[in-house]
Order: sequence, then C-alpha cells, then structure tokens
Amino acid sequence: MTRVQIIEQNGHPVFAVVPFDIWLKVRKSAEDAEDVALYDAAKKDDDGFRIPAEIIKRELTGEPPVKVWREYRGLTAEALAAAAGISKAYLSQIENNKRTGTLKVLKSISKALGVPLDMLVEDETLQHAA
Repeated sequence: MTRVQIIEQNGHPVFAVVPFDIWLKVRKSAEDAEDVALYDAAKKDDDGFRIPAEIIKRELTGEPPVKVWREYRGLTAEALAAAAGISKAYLSQIENNKRTGTLKVLKSISKALGVPLDMLVEDETLQHAA
C-alpha cells in the first residue's frame, strides 16, 4: 500500500505528500485536465473569425489593410465605397494612407467588409480617429 503523508496546519490538512513515482502519474493527468479546461475556455470564447494567410502575408509587406481585405472579399472600390456610404475618392485616400478616416467611416468599412474594426486599423489610429 502507498503511504501518503498528510501535513496539517491548525488541525486541518493542507498538503498531501506522495511518493515521486505516484506524483509522475498524477502530474500527467493534472496537466491533461488543465489542457482540456484551457481548450474548452478557448472554444467558448471563439467568435469564429479567422485571418487568412494571404491577408497576413500582404499586410506584412506593407499593403494597406482596407485594400487587402476589400480585394480578398472580391469587392471593387466602388462597391465597398457604396456599402460603406462614402465616396470612392475617400475610400481611395484611406486605402492609400492619404487619410485616416473618421471612426464612423472606419466602422462602416469594417461592417461592409465583415471584419472587426481592429483588423483594419491600429489602436493608435483609432485614438486619433475618435
């Protein structure tokens, strides 16, 4: 039989000391249970949004996110501008980093593209646009 040492404090058990070979077996189970809990939490919080590798590659080369997402979605500049309620010229300026766009406009563009706002602009841009 395995001898487990119980350590008490103020008359209450606070630790159980087990032989090392038992600990190795128990540790694996505990780690597996922790992994399952983390996975379950991630699944629960998953909104289903994914960023395609093509988008990441293009943005890493410095291409403007609004233009990259528009092209990925297969929209013309005219179609996106109309869906966002702005002029094609204004959209062109945003896509070419000539203008930042107001927060309202950026939200309209993100909605028209079906992407979260933070996929199109950096935090500092949002602070200036607000």
